[in-house]
Amino acid sequence: MTWYESASTRPAHGPINLQNPTPPRRRLHPLPPPSRATTSRSPITAPRTPRGGGGGDGDGDAAYLLTATLPTSSHHLLFAIASSAGSLSRRAPYLRLWSTSARAILFLDSPPPPDFSLAALPPIAVSSDTSCFPYTFLRGLRSAVRVARIVKEAVDRNESDVRWFVFGDDDTIFFGDDDTIFFVDNLVRTLSKYDHDRWFYVGSNSESYEQNESGWFDMAFGGGGFALSHSLAKVLAGVLDSCLMRYPHLFGSDAKIFSCLAELGVGLTHEPGFHQVDIRGNLFGMLSAHPLSPLLSLHHLDSVDPFFPKMSKSQALEHLFKAVNIDPARILQQTVCYDRLNLLTISVAWGFSIQVFEGNLLLPDLLPLQRTFTPWRRGKNIGLSRYMFNTREYPKDPCKRAAVFFLQSIGSNDDGVWSNYTRNVVGNCEQTGAIKNLEQIRVFSQKLKFDIEQMKAPRRQCCTILSTFNKSMVLGIRQCGVDELISMHL
Repeated sequence: MTWYESASTRPAHGPINLQNPTPPRRRLHPLPPPSRATTSRSPITAPRTPRGGGGGDGDGDAAYLLTATLPTSSHHLLFAIASSAGSLSRRAPYLRLWSTSARAILFLDSPPPPDFSLAALPPIAVSSDTSCFPYTFLRGLRSAVRVARIVKEAVDRNESDVRWFVFGDDDTIFFGDDDTIFFVDNLVRTLSKYDHDRWFYVGSNSESYEQNESGWFDMAFGGGGFALSHSLAKVLAGVLDSCLMRYPHLFGSDAKIFSCLAELGVGLTHEPGFHQVDIRGNLFGMLSAHPLSPLLSLHHLDSVDPFFPKMSKSQALEHLFKAVNIDPARILQQTVCYDRLNLLTISVAWGFSIQVFEGNLLLPDLLPLQRTFTPWRRGKNIGLSRYMFNTREYPKDPCKRAAVFFLQSIGSNDDGVWSNYTRNVVGNCEQTGAIKNLEQIRVFSQKLKFDIEQMKAPRRQCCTILSTFNKSMVLGIRQCGVDELISMHL
């Protein structure tokens, strides 16, 4: 059972125990803030080297050094998710998909409805009053101030053993806001590349050129989520209120955070796995050509179609997570096989789809995103919209498209991972040659486990056709040879 509390106070019983969330009842009305003085040594305030000389707490220093040298895990990431009592019931399915495996706190504008089930949701805190801060953006939402100030409220909780603070919306899937899904394991691996004791602001901008142009191209968009190292987050929390007073004219919370970080002299470290998803409709073109970076988050899920045919949005997300839960690092990773005998090009977006093209398509021609989606901003000039990535045409005539196979099932054992993909038939198209009777494709792979050095310099994996039959095909994904080229050897 989950509970909620006022974010204006830090709980007297210490940090939330996410494994056994049964704290005593507490008041919701504001209390005097506790003293900032503390004798505990958390990762936020601890020195980077042990104290020398006599009188030092040798055991404490040794414990700190041991903790500091341990690999970053999901325990070291604290997710602070912005939501509201009004949107919680609609966004709860997104949160339940990923937050059960994360250390997270859900910040609301008011207590949740008394009849709403809080099962499998993160602990809830009610944000403090922000009416003293000005907000002057015409037709904007004052809630931007509250959401920006969640950075300070999360840090001021003084939770123990936090290396990274991750912020997003309730419709973001971290793979945020309450409409964001985060991919937690991938985020842990990605942030492990960086020294959490140094100042890092990690995220990504919008897919839409116009959205970036209206703000800043080097700003992390809050819906896609962003991460702050604990050392930077503590400093930002100390000066944030003064920044909020200087930037009442900025529309969003992410712009306010960006501006304050800019005043601190900190720039964005770009990670393309964060996805604001400032596009609408069918995301097939985006999901089938993901960059080499691990998938970290997906936002604006209410504005896109279900990922899989003949499924609702929630069913499609649950289906995708069958693959995520088995091999999160490989999800959506694109690799290409070439069938030289039948002159076929096979593009695999692992855990999602496979496309089979007739002919020899060069790998660089498969990397641009097919324009299956529409721009974020609706209007008459849709065709003139610009994106922050290369795109290519998606034929309107389904008979001119590649044969598409969507994930049907997945399993794993000691030998590796098997994923099965079934053909999705659209239209009454006459096929010839090897594609005509192809109905199923099975893919064999090993679980993807990159170390930090490999994460710093990722390389696309290679693909081999293991066997072909009249109605099926078996592919194998593997590491490429040192000088192996992903191309058709004619």
